[in-house]
Amino acid sequence: MIKVFGEAIPNMPWEEKGENCTASVWRYSKNPVIARNPLPDVARIFNSAVCTWKNGGFVGVFRAEKTNGIPYLYYGFSDDALNWRFSDGGIKITDENGADVTPSYAYDPRLVRIGDVYHIIWCTNFHGASIGIATTTDFKTFTSRGNGFLPFNRNGVLFPRKFGENYYILTRPSDSGHTPFGDIFLSESNDLLHWGNHRFVFGKSSEWWQSLKVGAGCAPIETERGWLLFYHGVTGTCSGYIYSMGAALLDRNEPWKVLKRADSYLLTPETEYEERGFVPSVCFPCAALVDSATNRVAIYYGAADTNTALCFTTVDEVISFIDKHDMEQNR
Repeated sequence: MIKVFGEAIPNMPWEEKGENCTASVWRYSKNPVIARNPLPDVARIFNSAVCTWKNGGFVGVFRAEKTNGIPYLYYGFSDDALNWRFSDGGIKITDENGADVTPSYAYDPRLVRIGDVYHIIWCTNFHGASIGIATTTDFKTFTSRGNGFLPFNRNGVLFPRKFGENYYILTRPSDSGHTPFGDIFLSESNDLLHWGNHRFVFGKSSEWWQSLKVGAGCAPIETERGWLLFYHGVTGTCSGYIYSMGAALLDRNEPWKVLKRADSYLLTPETEYEERGFVPSVCFPCAALVDSATNRVAIYYGAADTNTALCFTTVDEVISFIDKHDMEQNR
């Protein structure tokens, strides 16, 4: 079993692979785990992030699309990471002096715990789409870490540990619209505000499913083989964009270096809740729970910009998939 550097999560959601399933990733049989109209005045919850919480529980930050069409961030708690108790309203964010700096919209959050601090990374409004970062230890107060990135930028994904004194983050610089391009870059900072030493990680490729753009998905998972990254790849068709889930391995010490990257997708829209919704044909990974004792992985992904869904795999199975389908090896 490939060694995973992380925590044991014995009570995380899990479902064994079906007897006739040949895929490396399999869907939860009770999907979607969060369906339409989950709260008063909230039409959809999707593209959301989940992490472990105190006493064996779980905490999440959710993209809640209001019935007026504006997305906000909600938080929630769960005993099983399936059934959620959501906050009464959107997360209020303050600066270090306590002044309200809550953005006018916020979406596609990631949630990463480093030590006792939870880092929320999301697409914020800073004269256009950019990366917002806030921290909390109690999910009562949320402190902004300023505007570290110029517009336009999306898909900020923080690594779950420091590299020396520095934080590393993956982002996807973009434009002001429904971006028809995008590559993954890595930046570093010692204070979560001043980001620099930017490095290119990887971009789109000739494979159909990721021929338009790519973006980082779940927080990278540290293994003895490297950082396992689940990401989304996008293609364009005559009826719109299609978002699929792929996987790559990055170097443990220099994660801007790609060790291997699968040329085939792990998951693509095939079920009704993935193909039919507010934005059809989307599988958008945002979070992964990983049990270091068993290498089990539960991946949360947005389905058709309408629901939150769940799929399963193991670290060994995905890395075996990457080994078999490695882009460089198969060229």
